[in-house]
Amino acid sequence: MSERKTPRLLLGLIAVAIIGSAAFYLVPSDNTKASEALDNAKSSQKLQSLAELDGKPPASRKLDVQTWNTAEGAKVLFVEARELPMFDMRLIFSAGSSQDGNAPGLALLTNAMLNEGVAGKDVGAIAQGFEGLGADFGNGAYKDMAIASLRSLSAADKREPALKLFSEVVGKPTFPADSFARIKNQMLAGFEYQKQNPGKLASLELMKRLYGNHPYAHASDGNAQSVPKITLAQLREFHAKAYAAGNVVIALVGDLSRSEAEAIANQVSAALPKGPALAKVKQPTEPKAGIGHIEFPSKQTNLMIAQLGIDRDDPDYAALSMGNQILGGGGFGTRLMSEVREKRGLTYGVYSAFSPMQARGPFMINLQTRAEMSEGTLKLVQDVLADYLKTGPTQKELDDAKRELAGSFPLSTASNADIVGQLGAMGFYNLPLSYLDDFMRQSQSLTVEQVRDVLNKHLSTDKLVIVSAGPTVPQKPLPAPSDKPAEQPLGVPEH
Repeated sequence: MSERKTPRLLLGLIAVAIIGSAAFYLVPSDNTKASEALDNAKSSQKLQSLAELDGKPPASRKLDVQTWNTAEGAKVLFVEARELPMFDMRLIFSAGSSQDGNAPGLALLTNAMLNEGVAGKDVGAIAQGFEGLGADFGNGAYKDMAIASLRSLSAADKREPALKLFSEVVGKPTFPADSFARIKNQMLAGFEYQKQNPGKLASLELMKRLYGNHPYAHASDGNAQSVPKITLAQLREFHAKAYAAGNVVIALVGDLSRSEAEAIANQVSAALPKGPALAKVKQPTEPKAGIGHIEFPSKQTNLMIAQLGIDRDDPDYAALSMGNQILGGGGFGTRLMSEVREKRGLTYGVYSAFSPMQARGPFMINLQTRAEMSEGTLKLVQDVLADYLKTGPTQKELDDAKRELAGSFPLSTASNADIVGQLGAMGFYNLPLSYLDDFMRQSQSLTVEQVRDVLNKHLSTDKLVIVSAGPTVPQKPLPAPSDKPAEQPLGVPEH
């Protein structure tokens, strides 16, 4: 589930990647200060033009990451950034759906209820409180983690009341019964909608086949059978243990001194329940390879091909990321996109991705294609993967991928919201403070042989778990590859 905004933004629910993160947008109440800061940034002439690059990679932002622990056991990562008069804070709890136990949906429901009520304030008053201070609150729950975030102006008269309200919302929610019933009904309506979405049905079935009895097997939002049984008492119990100070990472970025950052972290940490970190989720067992099909009346078939990948601190992460970028992670120009869409017009898009988590996350290839060509398309994708594992990338493919990474990587720290997301991941997954520099250095030094060997170490065509969702129809042969395929890709995917 994605991060939830206060009603002021009316953004609703947006699907994200498994450990996804989002930026929070501020409606400043002090436009003069913000404008002055922007003018100063422009006048500092730190922006690079393409002409100035002259073949060199763009300069990356050097982060001075400071870290410490609060008295209650919360881990803090802080970067001082004085360019704008605001700060971003993200709390990352080990409180995702992998901690649901026998109540799928419990973690997400608990997180969704945080800003529904505190002592003396209902959901509307909380929203008005943040808005009146020019601040933003956001929250979300995923497989591994649950998040609560604040963006606020850094001036004391705005910062202090925003922090007080935020601390109450995260540390002392009242879980009102009427809000609980409303959110449950919204979730149940979502389950009904899922029945009309073959891609979602295929995804749910794939995770069951891939993970079996592991906590990653069930969806973060639970299911139509589990959610109605969850009680307010379960929410309060889950909050008391999973939102404990010893179970959180606090990431802070912005217009703050070290002493101010320490005071903020101490205030938030002290407001949380007392308790230790929860046990890390266990590793899954290797699933049985095979193919499953969901019959669904549609013109297209959804294909999902997966196997277990890596956990987040695996030393092969950089090489696998680079290898996947060439296979299917980079849009047009990838092996999969070239063979399946550009040469044959069989799909609107085909993508591959590793989703590393606390335990081994999935490696997945997904696409939609014409139902009458689904079997041939599946075999084509498998053949492309098998050939890529056998030969590895070409030197040109690797050089191009390195160049693209060198150009795009600085965007990962381009804003305070980007940085706070990086800090949160580094703290949650216990990555070194030098992680960003290490990743870039490792990626740029990779050879074709290293990428090929690491891909074969972690992937095998004999271990694929495949799920399709679509109609059973007579199959047609695939068109021959061409620079101008007779069949053009469908305009947009179904659902």
